[in-house]
Amino acid sequence: MNIEPVAHIYTDFPAKFGLPRQSGLINGLKGRIVFEPPFRNPESVRGLSEFSHIWLLWDFSMAHRKGFCATACPPRLGGKTHMGIWATRSPFRPNSIGLSSVRLDRVELTDEGPVLWVSGIDMTDGTPVYDIKPYIRYDCHPDAVDGYVEHTECHSLRVQDPDGLIDALDIGDERKQALREVLSQDPRPQYDADDIGNRRYGFYFMDLDVRFRVRGDILEVCEIVTAVL
Repeated sequence: MNIEPVAHIYTDFPAKFGLPRQSGLINGLKGRIVFEPPFRNPESVRGLSEFSHIWLLWDFSMAHRKGFCATACPPRLGGKTHMGIWATRSPFRPNSIGLSSVRLDRVELTDEGPVLWVSGIDMTDGTPVYDIKPYIRYDCHPDAVDGYVEHTECHSLRVQDPDGLIDALDIGDERKQALREVLSQDPRPQYDADDIGNRRYGFYFMDLDVRFRVRGDILEVCEIVTAVL
């Protein structure tokens, strides 16, 4: 089977570090889906705006690797415990296919074809999208069992910005709030969760390099500078 992108999604994350661990965690993170020329017929999105959410099948384009590894280390288990690859959502998969459920904010018809505006994304800027399907209520299973994830701690950090660096950004209130929520989710690798605050971390958001450190359950924003990508 030959597979090709039908679209690309454009987001505020030029690199994967700092991305939410799954879709839907931070609704303020927006994306814009632009179709490739062969798929820009406006008839292809007829009826789509009637749905509140959509499924995206996409390419882990920044995580390609050769060969098959049967296990992965889920971040929710600290990044050091091995589980079977089919029991994880690791991006390092034989076919590098991701699956995300996102909110469909609106469908826009432009001179260059339909554009889908979505929120709750977990994808980097320019990610190839292989397919789009409507999400319906039967996709939800209230009695689902979460396996080992059910027993892992889900914590958030208190974000402190003593110098008002986030407030000073000219990116709009919605993006400022989304950035704070990304920070509160603890963007560090989970195997660094025991760091006592001596190390600085950073990730790219839009054209910004956001630098921070963590002490206990407090994340302190240290510096925000123009990114050099």
